[in-house]
Amino acid sequence: MNKEYEPDWDQPAVHSHVPEAAPKHQMAAAKQIVTIRLDVDMLEWFKAAGPGYQTRINQVLREHMAAQRAAGARDE
Repeated sequence: MNKEYEPDWDQPAVHSHVPEAAPKHQMAAAKQIVTIRLDVDMLEWFKAAGPGYQTRINQVLREHMAAQRAAGARDE
């Protein structure tokens, strides 16, 4: 590998345009590359639906986060 090359893939993505009409939870957000270990059958299930499996996994996690936040707000 070229010693002068410095990868930037571990830096958050920066989006220069955010649609103004998008709801808050659908606004373009900075993305962070992570490594996550998933059960093989679950990953195959997401991938079987076609391209965009990482986006679908993110959406499922976002929905779970919203549900947990809503549950926490009800408990207060």
